[in-house]
Amino acid sequence: MSMSTVEPGSRLADRFRLEDRVSESNGVTLWKAIDEILARPVAVHTFSPEFDRVEEVVTAARAASRLTDPRLTQVFDAADEDGTAYVVSEWVSGDSLADLISTGGLEPERGAALVAEAAEALTHAHEAGLTHLQLTPARLVWTSSGTVKLLGCAVDAAIVGLSSDDPAKDDAEGLGRLLYAALTGHWPSDEDTGLPSAPTDDGRLCTPRQVTAGVPGYLDTITCRTLLPESRRGLTPLTTPSEVSDALSEVPRPSPVPVSAVPPAVLHSEGPDTMASRPPLPPTLPNPTPPHRPSSGTLSRALVTVLVLMIMLAVGIGAWTVGRSLGNNPVATPTTSPSPTAIPKPVAIKPVSAAGFDPLGDDLEENPQFAPYAIDNKPSTEWHTTNYNSAEFGRLKEGVGLILDMNGPVQISDVVVSLANTPGASVQLKVGNAADLSVLKTVAESKDASGTVTLTPGKPVTGQYVLIWFTRLPPHEGRYRGTIYDVIVHSPGSA
Repeated sequence: MSMSTVEPGSRLADRFRLEDRVSESNGVTLWKAIDEILARPVAVHTFSPEFDRVEEVVTAARAASRLTDPRLTQVFDAADEDGTAYVVSEWVSGDSLADLISTGGLEPERGAALVAEAAEALTHAHEAGLTHLQLTPARLVWTSSGTVKLLGCAVDAAIVGLSSDDPAKDDAEGLGRLLYAALTGHWPSDEDTGLPSAPTDDGRLCTPRQVTAGVPGYLDTITCRTLLPESRRGLTPLTTPSEVSDALSEVPRPSPVPVSAVPPAVLHSEGPDTMASRPPLPPTLPNPTPPHRPSSGTLSRALVTVLVLMIMLAVGIGAWTVGRSLGNNPVATPTTSPSPTAIPKPVAIKPVSAAGFDPLGDDLEENPQFAPYAIDNKPSTEWHTTNYNSAEFGRLKEGVGLILDMNGPVQISDVVVSLANTPGASVQLKVGNAADLSVLKTVAESKDASGTVTLTPGKPVTGQYVLIWFTRLPPHEGRYRGTIYDVIVHSPGSA
């Protein structure tokens, strides 16, 4: 099929059916298409016969397909055969940084958190020898499933024929421009991004704090170290995505789990020493009025005499009672009340590894490349199952899951799992001393689960392997998929 005949309804590789033309420019057309085998939407780039960089684009796409960071767009296929060239990649839905800025609802640290995620993802790409060079607010997306996606790594630059003598510095500056836009709503470059141009002062770019009130000082400094190093003399410029990522590492990250989610179950917890967490102080009483003192010394002496007599009487009655008790009963051995036993506080145990577990499938694996992201303590990264046609795995198997190796038998008090916010998942906690479904025993279960779920065994349980086992999947973009953002395993600890 010649690329000149590509139109809605065309099928590529007997699999990808083109549906909607999204954009078209300079011989490149972007389509929303359907992967008919996996029944999922995909993005497809096709190229006109006049487009002369097909080989470079296909090569870049094939290299990008080896990237495993889930924050980078997945490339599924790329080909140039029989006069037909195309690139098939993940279809991403959500709000771009430009969309978030235009709505006016982007707080400075939230915008910086999105850029921090992009910097981490781009660091991984550079470690694999790939660059972006086309960082714009439209390429950074907060997806509808609550994750960050950076679109077009390697492929965008190949499409426009862009190269660089210092790609690390260029991508670092691109991240700086994204951060500037997130903090100010202005774009510090001549590119047409739909955002207003950044203001200047005497020919120099204004710093973020000069443009927008309320920008935290440390974010202003990071932006200037990336884009305007001359304005921060004495501070080292940030010249690589890794350096930008390190500088933004302390920014609070956007979480896919609602703030009101149930915290991990613990037997005892200590809150920070703030007024909100302290018990209320007792009310301050007004100073009492001093009692009226009688002027007569006689009354005072009489009161003292009565008090002494009452004490003597009480002592006498007490002595008589004790003596009678000793005479009628054997001597008892004195006992002391036991001190209350300290309640052990659960401690989190770090697994040594995680793996997608699909013992009932053909390849015995389930997206193993994403499994480490479920134990990296970053709520923005995730492991997820394959997309299925039904909540019951298309009736192909009974379940699928994520298995953790604890590096030896440990006692499990509970396991806290951060799932997608869409209800409908059924998950079981299985524990055992072998990564074998017949050995792993179900010790807890949660049905119609979403968000943060705490799986607590009904009785003490010990094992080396901890399996989060999906028996039912929640809906996801027209199909069904299980997602785990984070897993925390708690052991009882010691008192």
